[in-house]
Amino acid sequence: MTSKALVSLLCLPCGGASAAIYARWRLHLPRWIHLVPVELPGRGARAAEPFSCNISELVEQLCLEHARVLETPYALFGHSMGGLLVYGMARHLQQHGRSLPLMMFASASPAPSSGSWHFSGRDNDEALLRDLHRYGGTPGDVLESPEMLRLAMDALAADYVLCNSFEYQGAAHLPVPVRVLAGRDDEVRQEQLAAWRRETTASFAIHWFDGGHFYLRPQEKPVVRLIEQQLAETLRTLKENSEVALPALPA
Repeated sequence: MTSKALVSLLCLPCGGASAAIYARWRLHLPRWIHLVPVELPGRGARAAEPFSCNISELVEQLCLEHARVLETPYALFGHSMGGLLVYGMARHLQQHGRSLPLMMFASASPAPSSGSWHFSGRDNDEALLRDLHRYGGTPGDVLESPEMLRLAMDALAADYVLCNSFEYQGAAHLPVPVRVLAGRDDEVRQEQLAAWRRETTASFAIHWFDGGHFYLRPQEKPVVRLIEQQLAETLRTLKENSEVALPALPA
């Protein structure tokens, strides 16, 4: 974390994507929020590594890799599959008596209890290509390049295997505020989003944006502004209720 940052924001990507989907957020976030785009094995800067196929093992690996950041004030953000990884990380940290996030953001992500995280019939190129077009999050230059398209399909296929390894263990009862973000035109149903409420004993809210499953891109500025507002409010509440002196937020 930089010297002027008060909180780190670890961002987990969606299925088939890399940490690059969060790169532009640095243009919009205030200096008191330290952006940490989390790269998963098998893509981006970690393309030489094998894909993960077990979500519990990946969650443990990510917690170890980011252990230093997780000992400072931090929040977790995950889009689609990233929301499932965020949940896994928070639950793993809770079970091991580690510091928990100030807040957890799940974007376009069905709740862990919704039964929506098992995929079948996605093990062939035709199905993978259909899903890349269906969700609308793949840039045109990727779809038009055979080499880049192959990489995208391989990553998506691996992430379907990863999601299929998830087993819901019952409500986590995390003492962490949960904010769910969603596109109004997404296929993810409202009840699948509302089910996140059972995972927290703290505050809960759903925030809607125009767009579909990848509303995140056209709504980038409003999304980042919401995150900033929510974290600022949380830090102010902590400052008011803590006997420990906390630095003031920039005006």
